[in-house]
Amino acid sequence: MFNIRRTAVAAAIVATGLLSWSTGAPAQEASSDTLRQLELFGDVFDRVREEYVEEVSDEQLIEAAIQGMLTSLDPHSTYMNPKAYADMRTSTRGKFGGLGIEVTMESGYVKVVSPIDDTPAFRAGIQAGDLISHLDGEPVLGLTLNDAVERMRGAIGTTIVLTILREGVEPFDVSITRDEIKIKSVRFEVKGDVGYVRITSFSEQTESGLIMAVREIKKETGNKLAGFVIDLRNNPGGLLDQAVSVSDAFLERGEIVSTRGRRPESAQRFNAERGDITGGLPVVVLINGGSASASEIVAGALQDHGRAILMGTRSFGKGSVQTIMPLGRDGAMKLTTQRYYTPSGRSIQAKGIEPDIEVPQAKLEYLARAGRSEADLRGALDTDGNGKKKPVGEDAAKDGEEEKPVDYQLIRAVDLIRGISLSRRTSN
Repeated sequence: MFNIRRTAVAAAIVATGLLSWSTGAPAQEASSDTLRQLELFGDVFDRVREEYVEEVSDEQLIEAAIQGMLTSLDPHSTYMNPKAYADMRTSTRGKFGGLGIEVTMESGYVKVVSPIDDTPAFRAGIQAGDLISHLDGEPVLGLTLNDAVERMRGAIGTTIVLTILREGVEPFDVSITRDEIKIKSVRFEVKGDVGYVRITSFSEQTESGLIMAVREIKKETGNKLAGFVIDLRNNPGGLLDQAVSVSDAFLERGEIVSTRGRRPESAQRFNAERGDITGGLPVVVLINGGSASASEIVAGALQDHGRAILMGTRSFGKGSVQTIMPLGRDGAMKLTTQRYYTPSGRSIQAKGIEPDIEVPQAKLEYLARAGRSEADLRGALDTDGNGKKKPVGEDAAKDGEEEKPVDYQLIRAVDLIRGISLSRRTSN
């Protein structure tokens, strides 16, 4: 019978011998400690395989051991088996199956970093910060993040019930039907004289999508364009190079982000090249608690350079970089290898980015106008003196009209752009 303990110990002895030969007594002592720990691991492995109440394959035990080693480091380091690795590569290309939520682990629960726009989870009302305690009635405690994600994925059209823990309310169940998730990384529209660009994630198509959006907005508005609102709310992040490219699109020069790991030589700096695709127009960036990772790189870079005004609420605070390390035919390892820093040297890990103007999301209600004016008086003359008198009650609100939901933060951002644009025109 294969004995992993003897194999691990033998390998450790070889490594210890080589290390001792080249570095002397201190290294020998450290290697001896490592040898004892490997012996302990081998002993536990043998006993579990032989005496556990149910038969467990060597592959299951080894994969669980690797997973446990990585997930004990931080919430983002993990082992991906071949299927999970293939799913990850598919998701970065912008199309995959599932519910449409970016998740991490917190206190044994699955935590929602953010729902993805126009997905089943988004339409079901899942919010950033929600904790998922049960999947189809089964507790997630004891599951790895990959296990939980695997259970949330499934055939299109099938349904899963999530038990949600949300601050301020009693736990509740949400039934969600799985669908194919097609992420359109960039969406845009024109709001009068302001260009609105929504970036939902940072995938391989984000930079090209942004360039196309800005070009189309300029074409539609012409010389009336006042500026841009870039919406990064509930954007869970994605590819580092895309975050750098998006930041570069608005900057003429300077550092965008730096990354530093355990070894000084691993440090990297990413700098902007000349060329601002907006032509220097005002920019407001919207962020909230669901803005994480790559979103925070963009927000931090534009804030530090004074290129944009940040509005909304504090971001998620994920300031670490994960490196995907393929492991041959056995999947891959996602390992946290660096922290990233904004141009001013800020690490936002577990702190987040504070907006320049804090604007919590709120319900906007229009109040009836207080007081009366000349125009309110019965039979008041009209402005042009054409003899027509305004009928009484012409401005009265129509009863029973259903109000459409209003994005208060976006309204504030658009108003700010117009204010900056007006101020510039006045000063000129």
